[in-house]
Amino acid sequence: MRPRPLSRRLPAVLAVAALGLGAGACSTSSDASDTAKAGSSSGAPIRVVAAENFWGSIATQLGGAHAKVTSIISNPNADPHDYEPTAADGRTVATTQYAIVNGIGYDAWADKLLAANPSSGRKELKVGDLVGLKPGGNPHRWYSPADVRQVIARITADYQKLDPADAAYFAAREKTFETKTLATYNSLVSSIKKTYGGTAIGASESIVTPLAEGLGLKMLTPESFLDAISEGTDPTAKDKSTIDEQIKDKKIKVYVYNSQNSTPDVQAQVKEAKAAGIPVTTVTETLTPAGASFQAWQVRQLRALKQALAEAAGA
Repeated sequence: MRPRPLSRRLPAVLAVAALGLGAGACSTSSDASDTAKAGSSSGAPIRVVAAENFWGSIATQLGGAHAKVTSIISNPNADPHDYEPTAADGRTVATTQYAIVNGIGYDAWADKLLAANPSSGRKELKVGDLVGLKPGGNPHRWYSPADVRQVIARITADYQKLDPADAAYFAAREKTFETKTLATYNSLVSSIKKTYGGTAIGASESIVTPLAEGLGLKMLTPESFLDAISEGTDPTAKDKSTIDEQIKDKKIKVYVYNSQNSTPDVQAQVKEAKAAGIPVTTVTETLTPAGASFQAWQVRQLRALKQALAEAAGA
């Protein structure tokens, strides 16, 4: 993650959000409590906001016709770490019935927006809390297959609480998503782990770590280097020298880098890896291309990684 100062526009956005609620009624909490029950009382879809589109994609597919999901970060060129919320974002958060944020220090701006409009009737899911990680831990939980399954289960359970009349509908959506929609994703995770588990890899930043752990791959890149690139700080000369040696001696079999955060140091390592004949593959921080589903995005990246691992193994 790259924790940076919050936008100078954020206080104004928070004020707009608060005023948006105040203009409609004096009792924010009671109104939000009433609207939070709309799914069961009026048949209206649950209003959902996701801070990032990787979680928003999952929430959309689990909710179907009974949830209307808005993802704040939906542009592949936007950086979720230092995103500057707009007045429209404030209005969306102010009227939402269910909010999904990543947490773990990744999207503090979303916490600010929610805190500006407290409501006893709104349910909130903070992924970091769900998986037991606090700020300082690795925030990239959408790259952990096990954590993704936890999020799927929690979103479904929360939908059922918000709209109990449609509980069976949400249960059916969850089953379909797990067994059919994610079938190729699950198969790739399983086959990579079975065939290439224990393979040593290198990476550009900590976004790759949860994926490597989920696939049973051995991360050789120093954690301090991975964190430095993720946080936007300069890696140490010692770490860079260690990675240069790993590449030169082919201690790593595949190099994986985040193409949305390709610093000069990372570019140099990619060049060195290719020159050494080490297969290189990429991941991205957010859904690419714009509008892609979570599973299409992940499957494309997993297939590329599997191909790189097969190339490294001489298959």
